[in-house]
Amino acid sequence: MGSLVYFSSVSGNTKRFVDKLDYSEDSVHRIPLRRTEDPLVMEDEFVLVVPTYGGGTVKGAVPKQVITFLNDKRNRTLIRGVITGGNTNFGEAYCKAGDIISAKCQVPHMYRFELFGTPQDVDQVKQGLERFWHN
Repeated sequence: MGSLVYFSSVSGNTKRFVDKLDYSEDSVHRIPLRRTEDPLVMEDEFVLVVPTYGGGTVKGAVPKQVITFLNDKRNRTLIRGVITGGNTNFGEAYCKAGDIISAKCQVPHMYRFELFGTPQDVDQVKQGLERFWHN
């Protein structure tokens, strides 16, 4: 199976979701929150898990740290899919970050979950990732 790369803000919602997926520690990588941290550079294929920012607008939906990560060609060439967290209060912009990343990187937007996900979301993502990596 490939790796999971995720970005989580201080709130930790995305991290809580990723933790529930029970991936091995060496297969889960966090995009740094602060610019003072060393950048993450991937060496193997991964699915990206990101929150949606912007409070309901398209502008600012993709966190700047994720944009920086994907602007590195080494990372961008290894992304295989995106999973997005969001807030249904954002209306049409719910999980918009995943739509934007999917279109720009030409990868599938595999799943959308609200805030830190339900047990059903976790089960569906686990099963989906297993099928995805074994096809």
